[in-house]
Amino acid sequence: MQYRVDLRSGNKLSILGLGCMRFPRGIPTRIDMEKAEKIICEAIEQGVNYLDTAYVYGGSEEATGEVLEKHGLREKIHLATKLPHQKCKSYEDFDRFFNEQLARLRTTYIDYYLIHNMSDLQSWEHIQGLGIEKWLAEKKASGQIRNVGFSFHGSQKAFLSLLEVYDWDLAQMQYNYMNENYQAGRVGLQAAHAKGIVTVIMEPLLGGKLATGLPKKVSQLFQRADPSRSAAAWGLRWIWNQPEVTVVLSGMSAAEQVYDNVNTAADAVPNMLTEQEVAVLAAATEVFRNADKVPCTGCNYCMPCPKGVNIPGCFAAYNARAATGLVTGMSAYVTSVAANRPGSNAGPTNCVKCGACEKKCPQHIAIPAELENVKKKMEPFWFRLAIKIVQKFLS
Repeated sequence: MQYRVDLRSGNKLSILGLGCMRFPRGIPTRIDMEKAEKIICEAIEQGVNYLDTAYVYGGSEEATGEVLEKHGLREKIHLATKLPHQKCKSYEDFDRFFNEQLARLRTTYIDYYLIHNMSDLQSWEHIQGLGIEKWLAEKKASGQIRNVGFSFHGSQKAFLSLLEVYDWDLAQMQYNYMNENYQAGRVGLQAAHAKGIVTVIMEPLLGGKLATGLPKKVSQLFQRADPSRSAAAWGLRWIWNQPEVTVVLSGMSAAEQVYDNVNTAADAVPNMLTEQEVAVLAAATEVFRNADKVPCTGCNYCMPCPKGVNIPGCFAAYNARAATGLVTGMSAYVTSVAANRPGSNAGPTNCVKCGACEKKCPQHIAIPAELENVKKKMEPFWFRLAIKIVQKFLS
C-alpha cells in the first residue's frame, strides 16, 4: 500500500480508502454483516487506513462501528463521517447528530468530520448562522473532532468559493476520467491541494460504471493495452497518477474487489502513466461520452422515491442499453426495475413529477424528464404486455 501525507496533521493516509456506503445488503435492505465484516477486515489487513461513512448511509455507521470494536481496529485507522447539515435546524442539532454518530461508530472521536454534501455558499451560510464555526472550534479543542472537511456536489465556482469561507483540513469531491471537468473538476482539485489540505476522491469509478458493464470498444482498448489489468485498475491509476490527490475512496462490495484495488495501489505513484496509457484512457473517455444517456452515478441521494420508483435502477438500465445493447439493458431493467411480483412496479410509470428527487440530485439531472425518456425507450408495448402476463402468472 502506498501512503500520502496529510500535511496539516502529519497523518499518513492510504491512497486507497474504503467507502462504506455500498456494503452488500441482504433482504430487504439490511447490511449483510458477514460480508461487510470481511470487507472491512481484509481492507485494513491489506493496509487501508482511511474509512469513510456518513449519517445518512442507512446502517453503515452502525456496521462500521460494530466491526471496528469487535476486532479492536479503531486505533489502526482514520475514521471519517459526515454531518447531515440539511437536517440541522438549531445549534443543539449539531450535538444531537454528532453524539448519535459517536454511539453508532462506538468511538469517542472522529478523525475527519465532514459537512455532508455542500453544494453552494447558501448551504454553508445556513449552518454558519446556526453557529457551526463555534461548535467545530469546541469539538476540535476537546479532541472529539480532529480534522474538519466538506464533501461536495455542485459547480466549480461554488467549490472555489467554499474553499475560502473556512479553514478546512479536507475537501472531498467527485472525480474520475469521465468527470475531469465536472463539478469541482481538476481546477478544484488543484486549488484545494494548493491550500495544503487533504483531497479525497469519491466516485472514482462512477458508481462502478467504469469497472463493469463497459462498452465493448472500451474493453477492447484496455485488453489490447494490458490484458492483465482490470478496468477498475485503469480508472484508479488515472487518479493516482495525479500528485494533488491524497485518498481515493472505493465502495468495495466484495473481498475480491479489495484484493484487486489493493494490488493496483501497491505501486501507484504520481506521474506513473505512460503516454500510451494516457492515450488509451482518452480514447475510452470518448467512447463513454458517446454512449451514455444520463450521467447518473447511482449514489441514491434521490431515494427513496415517494412513489416507489427505482430511479438509479432506471437510469443504470437505460445507460446499459445504450452502452452495451438491448439484451443487457433490458435484463438489467427487468431485474432492478420492472414488476416481478403482483402489484409491484418500480419503473418510471409511477413517477408523478413531484420534483423531490431532482432537488436532491448531486449531478443536477432533470430526473422526471429523463424518467419519461426511460419509459419511452425501456417500456415498449410488447414489454408492458409481457409484464402483465408474468404478473398474472404469479398472482
